[in-house]
Amino acid sequence: MESLEYILRRRGEHGAASLELTGREQAEGTSRFHSQLPGYAMTPLVSRDALARKLGVGRLWVKDESKRFGLNAFKALGGSYAMGQYLARRLGRPLDELGFAGLSAPEAKEKLGEITFVTATDGNHGRGVAWAARLLGHKAVVYMPKGSAVERLENIRAQGAHGEITPYNYDDAVRLADRQGREKGWVLVQDTAWPGYEEIPAHIMQGYTTLAHEIVRQLDGARPTHLFLQAGVGSFAGAVLGYFAALWGEERPITVIMEPDRADCLYRSAKADDGKLRFVTGDMDSMMAGLCCGEPCTISWEIINSYADAFISCSDGYSARGMRLLGRPEGGDQAIVSGESGAVGAGVLEGIMTEERLAPLRRALGLDESSRVLLISTEGDTDRENYQKILAED
Repeated sequence: MESLEYILRRRGEHGAASLELTGREQAEGTSRFHSQLPGYAMTPLVSRDALARKLGVGRLWVKDESKRFGLNAFKALGGSYAMGQYLARRLGRPLDELGFAGLSAPEAKEKLGEITFVTATDGNHGRGVAWAARLLGHKAVVYMPKGSAVERLENIRAQGAHGEITPYNYDDAVRLADRQGREKGWVLVQDTAWPGYEEIPAHIMQGYTTLAHEIVRQLDGARPTHLFLQAGVGSFAGAVLGYFAALWGEERPITVIMEPDRADCLYRSAKADDGKLRFVTGDMDSMMAGLCCGEPCTISWEIINSYADAFISCSDGYSARGMRLLGRPEGGDQAIVSGESGAVGAGVLEGIMTEERLAPLRRALGLDESSRVLLISTEGDTDRENYQKILAED
């Protein structure tokens, strides 16, 4: 049976975290860097008019990240920017001055030698790190948690990285990558932060702001009233929410943070509401593999805690509904191939708009025929076997 629990917040009750990391000026800088990378193009912002009518909202946009760099997910934005900043610092010159050409030049490689970047991943982040390391002329080692799809592992290896599935859950795989990095002199590129490890995660969050900056350009003056953001450790959600909060202040969209109920560390932290982070342990066996993270990113949590309007913990059924809604369109809408972690926003939105038991949440969020809703499909069919299975179901 599908389950969905939620927590509502009043704006301003949890202070105002600094948005220095995620402001427009910073996003313009990250966008300049990404635009120099081979294969860069803005990913589509798709208007789903028939689905909007069906659900009873005024507009519905979906940012389709399956088209990002040919990697089927958005994650390379963060890893590439953080690695670029690290290499630029080692070279003693600003990244804006060096650009991709300077980082990948023979002179840079001669000065730096061959660097090994290491990370842990459910799939998409590791593939992005492996891709960026190859582009920049360096190596990557990628550790994956138990239960990871073999297809995702092979996609990482196809980028020239060493990849392996470990016997650990995601957070313990992160600890393994950190330990191996320190022992072997590798550089940890992890999309979460903890005390003492914050610089690279901060750059990863900044890398994600390129996505939000593209959305504003594509909206061409229109503004969403509601924003649904899925979260694992929260780096992506914090970066996008932070960008819109910095750009629009109190006029920012009403923002809903969504997690699988098997790995809902942000939801639990918000529910406790005592200033202490809550962790989830164990296998965290949701099919939303990219969101199966049990320990929040300390940097992004400050932003999310200050500016999110609602937190949702939901079962896999909502993700499956979203995959079918986006992948089997009606009324002339464009199909969007959205994987388990990418489609949960569509499924949750449908649930809020159609389930009577969620009517109080619908009213509290002010979702109605005048609403303009923005979803971000963060990945395509990164596990094709499961994607086809879900789409074939009723």
